[in-house]
Amino acid sequence: MLTIIGGGDVYAPAPLGRRDILACGEAIASVGNVDRRAVEAIGVAVEYVDASGCVVVPGLIDPHQHLIGGSGERGFHTQTPEVVVAELVTAGITTVVGCLGVDTTTRTMAALIGKVQGLNHYGLTAYAYSGGYSVPPATLTGSVRTDLMFVETVIGAGEIAISDRRSTGPSTAELSRLVRDAYVGGLLSGKAGVTHFHVGEEPTRLAPLRALLDECHLDPCLLYPTHVERNEELMQQAVELTGRGVTIDVDVVERDLPKWVRFFFDRDGDPRYFTASSDASITGPGALLDQIRQCVTELRMPLERLLPLVTSNTARVLKLASKGRIAEGADADAVVLRRDSLELVAVIARGRVLFRNGRVTVDEGWVADSDRKVRVDGKKSETALA
Repeated sequence: MLTIIGGGDVYAPAPLGRRDILACGEAIASVGNVDRRAVEAIGVAVEYVDASGCVVVPGLIDPHQHLIGGSGERGFHTQTPEVVVAELVTAGITTVVGCLGVDTTTRTMAALIGKVQGLNHYGLTAYAYSGGYSVPPATLTGSVRTDLMFVETVIGAGEIAISDRRSTGPSTAELSRLVRDAYVGGLLSGKAGVTHFHVGEEPTRLAPLRALLDECHLDPCLLYPTHVERNEELMQQAVELTGRGVTIDVDVVERDLPKWVRFFFDRDGDPRYFTASSDASITGPGALLDQIRQCVTELRMPLERLLPLVTSNTARVLKLASKGRIAEGADADAVVLRRDSLELVAVIARGRVLFRNGRVTVDEGWVADSDRKVRVDGKKSETALA
């Protein structure tokens, strides 16, 4: 299968100007001028996506989603449902990492891995972290190291809670042992082996991570804290950590990414070590693209300065070499957006067109055999079972 994305202004994420993109199977074969007639003359199926008047950017990478639903911290009746394929596709997200949160009892690694495998079936690329808030972490095979080594889709540990009343209060030694275990598992399996930390609101803030750097001499690239935008004091500490080579992540649940992007750059944070995630459970995955769009419109910030937060920076910290960029040999993940409004036009994941003409082109596998009708829209829902 060949796919041509033609006539768009390509951001790779750096701007390349007007280019065509030719995808052969799941990978990008060329970025430049593509002769559509010559390609069609080969005699194989060709899908053409018209990107005229649009920008073409790498598929977004979301490093933090509760794919099987959030914990529900006001009782079992408040647990959130699974993320569905259409939510990811209409958010322009082509790569996602699922995680467990505070509940690792009713939300299990087995269920998370199953969900990840299902998403991969549709052409998306999905991974998982091993563990959850607690230390020792909840795992599938008995340890973070063996999860990384023997479960293809597990790429790191997380989200491990620190400075949070819901954490298990792990010591520096316990955290060091966990990070090192993830590192070795990643080393032996050729994966990131990063540890993703949930940072809470307690006044210790990022002190546990500084202890790992200063006392345990851990490599900064192994630490990946998220939720660092809870307050200015925490964010300031996070900005300082980027100067030491630690990648930090902000979630967009409060829809205040413009505030924290401005804060980060005003304080000379290292732009290579800054990412954003949806933390989708209550907030939908679409908030990630919405907030990038808002940064462009509110801050008048160039798109190429924002895109790394959801593409190349994330790919680097997670060691996903074929993701987060538009280049020959990279995975054929691309999002087509209207030039002025950044409205979604098309989504291509691993060479498959999953969204165009205002509709998702794939359905969940169970839909064809079901007569269920479920609609969730904001705070209102309609559910009907025949």
